[in-house]
Amino acid sequence: MKAMLSSAVIMIALTGSTLACPLLSDKTVLQGGLLIGRAPAGSKVSLKGKAVRVSNGGHFLIGFGRDADPKTKLVALKRNGESIECTVNVTKRKYKLERIDGLLERQVKPRAEDIKRIMADNAAIARVRQLDTTGTDFTAKFEWPVNGRISGVFGSQRILNGRPKRPHNGVDIAAPEGTPVQAPASGLVVLVHPDMFYTGKTVMLDHGHGLTSVYVHMSIITVEVGQRVKSGDEIGRVGKTGRATGPHLHWGVSLFSTHLDPGLLVGRVHN
Repeated sequence: MKAMLSSAVIMIALTGSTLACPLLSDKTVLQGGLLIGRAPAGSKVSLKGKAVRVSNGGHFLIGFGRDADPKTKLVALKRNGESIECTVNVTKRKYKLERIDGLLERQVKPRAEDIKRIMADNAAIARVRQLDTTGTDFTAKFEWPVNGRISGVFGSQRILNGRPKRPHNGVDIAAPEGTPVQAPASGLVVLVHPDMFYTGKTVMLDHGHGLTSVYVHMSIITVEVGQRVKSGDEIGRVGKTGRATGPHLHWGVSLFSTHLDPGLLVGRVHN
């Protein structure tokens, strides 16, 4: 098996037993974390009763959002009819309160004419997050897409120009404008947009099994839709397009519509 993501995961016990779950190799999981599992060939896997894609090699993904429940049931049904059942225990996190001032008022409280544009942007991103492809790029270790100061953390409650907004769904990395942004893992470029209302120049990558990543506020985009990129390939440059007060990269990761903490993929927890 390729090197596994260094995401935070949990010790899972077989139902009615103290044995570690044979489907998962990592030991801890936090809210916002991603687990990579491996089931016997031909198994059908479900989480909370919902089917999960399993690769030919038995790999599968399960993710836990910002406010994930403390316990959930994971089941693998083997070809011979036997089942493996595990209880996943998710560690609760405390999230910061972040205040950001100095934003254009129009980007905090959009005008009526902006709403149509925002809805089109959201629909394009949502279509990408519905992808369920067979690739397994997620089995390789993720790396930081750019080095810099962490200026915004996953899950934080944001107060923009004094108005409470939705929690932050990614990690912000401050870096000089024009700094190269690299793919943190291999994947397929599935969205390129030159000017979204909130996110400006935006790129999204598909890593397989519903795992996608997004790169926001860039000054330049250097890839095209349909292009295959490897870990470390340049996909754009740091900028401040869209809703931003200074040059930085917003990096987000989702398993379908569940937002995950990118920091956990590279082994760093920001509380």
